[in-house]
Amino acid sequence: MRIVEVRENTLPLSSPGQNAVIDFSEMTVSVVALMTDQVRGGRPVVGFGFNSNGRYGQGGLLRERFIPRLLRADPRTLLDEAGRLDPARTWGVLMRNEKPGGHGDRAVAVGILDMAVWDALAKLEEMPLNQLLAKRHAGVAADRVWVYAAGGYYYPGKDLDKLRAEMRRYLDLGYTTVKMKIGGASLAEDRQRVEAVLSVLPPGGALAVDANGRFDLERALAYGEMLSDYDIYWYEEPCDPLDFETHAAVARRYPGRIATGENLLSTADARNLIRYAGLRPDRDVLQMDPALSYGLVEYLRTLDMLGESGWSLRQCVPHGGHQLSLGIASGLGLAGSESYPGVFEPFGGFADEYPVQDGYVRLPASPGIGLEEKAALYPILRDLIA
Repeated sequence: MRIVEVRENTLPLSSPGQNAVIDFSEMTVSVVALMTDQVRGGRPVVGFGFNSNGRYGQGGLLRERFIPRLLRADPRTLLDEAGRLDPARTWGVLMRNEKPGGHGDRAVAVGILDMAVWDALAKLEEMPLNQLLAKRHAGVAADRVWVYAAGGYYYPGKDLDKLRAEMRRYLDLGYTTVKMKIGGASLAEDRQRVEAVLSVLPPGGALAVDANGRFDLERALAYGEMLSDYDIYWYEEPCDPLDFETHAAVARRYPGRIATGENLLSTADARNLIRYAGLRPDRDVLQMDPALSYGLVEYLRTLDMLGESGWSLRQCVPHGGHQLSLGIASGLGLAGSESYPGVFEPFGGFADEYPVQDGYVRLPASPGIGLEEKAALYPILRDLIA
């Protein structure tokens, strides 16, 4: 088995929305196709990968460093003893000559390639990714996964009526938990926005809020006090992801659930979060995103560390809103996965033939991650290998 070529394309990830920190109108995404010399079902096996939203495309790093390093490697160093593509050994090749620490954009570049490797491996094994992961880790893949709808971005001219209408659309799509942005307006305005969304939730519905790491200690605590007046599903990223002292102060004062971790880029970062951020294993949620943090190989190390630290996998809900995070949640028994219905298209969202029902979505049965089963994404993948 050989990897014969890797192609990359960087594309705009068009979205006019804003959170408390980022204007997504200039965001990009890198897509890679990892082409092998193997054939399954009469077609060459190709693995696809791309980065989650929130980080820019990594075309420079991929083309100048990581793709050449992968293609220069002795093909035997990428395989296990049985001659099968080995994601861990491939990851080791990608990280040759890389110093420890410095977990910046290279974590995204490696995560993109790692995603493509897992997609290719699952196709070579002729299994959906979630089934492959369950088999490797002596588990049973969940046939459906809890998902929540992430939205509620700030748009020019978006008033409370439009915010309520957006959330109703998510509920009509089958979601029961929705998430909205906070921190991009005053506390008083955000209180009104929170109340507007709560007003449209049905019995059993839930609202999470996301500050995207915007607040200093004073404002994080003020928002926590405001949110304590309501039944909020979780308070996400109240402060900078590496400001563990502020995280701990918020956790001491805010009785509800805190969610964080999507902007940590390594197992080492996640370990420090667990050690120093005062998070509570009985309620708080960890959102590390494999596609942004060196890939699934590193994420498996993170999950091992969490288990050793007394955390349950049921406290993990990976960021990303795409088929990779969904397959991981199913195959490894995580609590759920994020979703971006109608946002960050065509990269956000799940396979077309699997609608959300009562807050859960089923997974495709086709080999691989299932990216080709999203009609709007398929032309991009097809053109990359044409």
